[in-house]
Amino acid sequence: AMEGGPNVRIREGDCAVLKRDEVFKAVSVLRRRKIIFEKQWFYLDNAIGHIYGTTFEVTSGGNLQPKQEVEETTTETKEAGTDNRNIVDDGKSQKLTHDDIKALKDKGIKGQEIVQQLIENSTTFRDKTEFAQDKYIKKKKKKYEAVITIVKPSTRILSTMYYAREPGKINHLRYDTLAQMLTLGNIHAGNKMIVMETCAGLVLGAVMERMGGYGSIIQMYPGGGPVRAATSCFGFPKPFFDNLHEFPLSKVQSLLSGTFSLETLPADPEENALVEEESNGLSEEKQSSLQETEEEPATEAPVEISPTEEQDTMDISAEDAEFKENKEKENKENVREKQIKQWERRKKLKEAAALLREKNADGLIVASKFHPTPLLLSLLEFVAPSRPFVVYCQYKEPLLECYTKLRERGGVINLKLSETWLRNYQVLPDRSHPKLTMSGGGGYLLSGITVVLEKGKSDSSNSEALEMEEPSSKRCKLQDLPC
Repeated sequence: AMEGGPNVRIREGDCAVLKRDEVFKAVSVLRRRKIIFEKQWFYLDNAIGHIYGTTFEVTSGGNLQPKQEVEETTTETKEAGTDNRNIVDDGKSQKLTHDDIKALKDKGIKGQEIVQQLIENSTTFRDKTEFAQDKYIKKKKKKYEAVITIVKPSTRILSTMYYAREPGKINHLRYDTLAQMLTLGNIHAGNKMIVMETCAGLVLGAVMERMGGYGSIIQMYPGGGPVRAATSCFGFPKPFFDNLHEFPLSKVQSLLSGTFSLETLPADPEENALVEEESNGLSEEKQSSLQETEEEPATEAPVEISPTEEQDTMDISAEDAEFKENKEKENKENVREKQIKQWERRKKLKEAAALLREKNADGLIVASKFHPTPLLLSLLEFVAPSRPFVVYCQYKEPLLECYTKLRERGGVINLKLSETWLRNYQVLPDRSHPKLTMSGGGGYLLSGITVVLEKGKSDSSNSEALEMEEPSSKRCKLQDLPC
């Protein structure tokens, strides 16, 4: 299924997703940039200008060539055994050696022909059952035919990719659970949504995709700044970000109590956040090299100046002064830039605060590693009545507690705690069955609808009144009964 329109072309600078069988990888389309995917290296230069969904073959020198559809050559009378029980895997059934295969590759022989040669040189191939033969061919094709499909990123593809590659980054949020969240949260164009997530920006991206650039989103973030690594993989057009606001969780309480002011802002958390993210992304080697470079200047021995070198030092000091001047200029510019940035940040924060103050959001989505109860109780204040909210948690217990708290507090109806169960099936002639590897769990969802909370009248008082009335009627019945 092609996503993102029938013939969208791959452009330079795009975000694209590489696909091979069921393995995905998000990349930026840049020229002369070596990409390694599934033990294959190649360049994406030749893919530019082709339509998304095209399948390419990796040729020599790492160039991509669109794959020509080849008719499957089936031998008329397929020789196959009745069962596999006499086949012994002793590693001696293949006559072609490693070096033979390498020689074939060096000659520039295509993957398909190598697979054909392997079949012809296998002593046990004819005794295998038809299914086993298919499996063998499929396995060898995967190894020797380097085929890669380039697809347009979408929520479905990216959530599948994250769940398979780094589930920890998205709190083990499975793609079917994410789909449920979007549905239960009634997300559509023109909404005003509050999103609080620590899923690398995947949930945010999914919400943005559904809203199609219409409406507004306020992302609540913990720490220094919002993380949007996955959001950037979607490749949204610029206007999508015009109505995306962010607001720090640390300021929610002050906003609710009316003590919020821009004066108490933490000093430029953006920079700290950036440094933090970079250090996380760096490999060990890079980090150690960074530390080394920082320490080097201290180890240099002090240079002693002899009288003959005095002339030179004069020049040096003149140069020094010039250098200092330039440095000061640079510093001034930097300070100016910082001020502008800070000013912009404050303006954005003001806007977000104003949006929240209206307390008329059309929905709330929470998917984080934090305990949901305090988050939900404070964020629900910003949601208009009769609107849906959805909370995701990897575990059931926090949501149970959250459920009880909400019940006590009132102001919500239709509370539901659910878990979707996903089972993949292999569908093939004569051998359809559930896949052997199933995902253990996709997390839990607590959903509900907000209603006007009448102050001083909570659920508990009503239920107590009911309980008081009920036993009296029961008492009558008991007296009527004969002993």
